[in-house]
Amino acid sequence: MIEYIIATTGYILKGCGLTLSLFAVTALGSVPLAILFALGRVSGPKYLDRTLGVYAWVFRGTPLLLQLFFIYYGLSIFGISLKPFTAASLTFIINYAAYLMEIFRSGIQSIDRGQYEAAKALNMTYTQTMRRIILPQALKRTIPPCCNESITLVKDTALVIVIGMGDLLRSAKEVFTRDFRITPFVIAAIIYLIMTSGVIAVFRKIEDRLGVYE
Repeated sequence: MIEYIIATTGYILKGCGLTLSLFAVTALGSVPLAILFALGRVSGPKYLDRTLGVYAWVFRGTPLLLQLFFIYYGLSIFGISLKPFTAASLTFIINYAAYLMEIFRSGIQSIDRGQYEAAKALNMTYTQTMRRIILPQALKRTIPPCCNESITLVKDTALVIVIGMGDLLRSAKEVFTRDFRITPFVIAAIIYLIMTSGVIAVFRKIEDRLGVYE
């Protein structure tokens, strides 16, 4: 039994690489985009705010699975064929940028207007005000919801199984289909718990580092 568990765990961990890769690409792509969009909604012209508002409405109001189907299968109608990982990365980045944009926007708007006025009195530019005063405080306040989104992202990566990608869950399913034992799903669940626990630990450290801005 122990040998079976070790062998099964090793096989499932091969799919874990794809899960972590998709998580990293989504995080690196969606966070800067979300911050840029949030600033556009807060400080940009009305038409930009409305356009980004519609973008958030569409991508937060429709299932991520449907968006994945549309980008991977639907774009082929227009002659655009994407590889599975590219389609998944693009879908996840666009989707999570919409959620994070609203989180960052709320964080920025939660900062007291007096701090903007104080920065202006010190002859600080808008960019300096945002970079040195507003964003550090806003990011500190948005850590809990960002942590929740990161945990959700780890679990959402399992959706790529529908476009034939060999992620962690698919590896577990393949072993289950072969052996008809629940063990691979238990192992997969434990691996997911370990990954989400790691995410929580990272965000706690970030929160401690940014605690100086409170």
